[in-house]
Amino acid sequence: MRAFLLSRDDEKVVSHAIVDLTDDDLPEGEVTVAVEYSTINYKDGLAITNTSPIVRTWPMVPGVDFAGTVLSSSSEDVSVGDRVVLNGWDVGEKYWGGLAERARVQAEWLTPLPEEFSTYQAAAIGTAGYTAMLCVMELEEHGVTPDDGPIVVSGAAGGVGSVAVAVLAKLGYEVIASSGRIDEEGDYLRSLGATELLDRSELGAEGGRPLASTRWAGGIDVAGSHTLANMLAATNPHGVVVACGLAQGMDLPASVAPFILRGITLVGVDSVHETAERRAAAWARLGSDLDATLLDSMITEIGLDGVEAAAADIVAGRIRGRVVVDVTR
Repeated sequence: MRAFLLSRDDEKVVSHAIVDLTDDDLPEGEVTVAVEYSTINYKDGLAITNTSPIVRTWPMVPGVDFAGTVLSSSSEDVSVGDRVVLNGWDVGEKYWGGLAERARVQAEWLTPLPEEFSTYQAAAIGTAGYTAMLCVMELEEHGVTPDDGPIVVSGAAGGVGSVAVAVLAKLGYEVIASSGRIDEEGDYLRSLGATELLDRSELGAEGGRPLASTRWAGGIDVAGSHTLANMLAATNPHGVVVACGLAQGMDLPASVAPFILRGITLVGVDSVHETAERRAAAWARLGSDLDATLLDSMITEIGLDGVEAAAADIVAGRIRGRVVVDVTR
């Protein structure tokens, strides 16, 4: 089987190559999956470009997502022939991930694939889309409705942002899409359902006021740092902001003012170690609330030989929507 493998030598120099492996090379696990498609997420980009110390076990097959069919299983909960998807669980970091034609993992990490989706579509949704759905669910569960006002989405042209915009719009929310690529991606964002575009330079600016004029009922943020601080500062009283990323930074240069003067709620989403029940609920919602036609418009497909370039592009913020990796080519 072919695999995209990361290695590190004694001098800690990281290299990568497309290699041929056997089943004997796979790590221990209860279930072996014939991987059909994987993806490139921001975390994969960091690992492959060695921009951040994402990888904790060497050598490593990166890829935090995959979708495919079960080849063998020692678990009563997973059967041969089951179509499954995996998102997170430290694969691609601590455990071998999806950028190979086969993967061996624990049964509890796998989510049954809803009938609405092909394995190709499931990989396209991936951790990014599944995370976006978790964020939308948090807004709903904290009482934010379309009647309360618009929702702002940062990084809107990326993976999480694209799915979030599409789902929110289908559910009837007015969506403000923030991106650093408004000029080239404005038509794309409007096609997903965005009603207003906001340049990233405004939302991500340093030195914002602790409290700004209110502009939205809630938000979904993938950036952290100044972007999240400014999003909070402009949220309506009793609004809700959901944080799920740190593309701008891990810091939060904000004050307590939005929380104690406007009653804002900040909710964090950890999609990596979410429960099986919550994962299944999110995937079920995606089946009903994500328009398949819009999903198709988000996808760029590559083979394993395109992974290196895609990793560099996603770290540099040049990726639109979702990248699907056909691991068989």
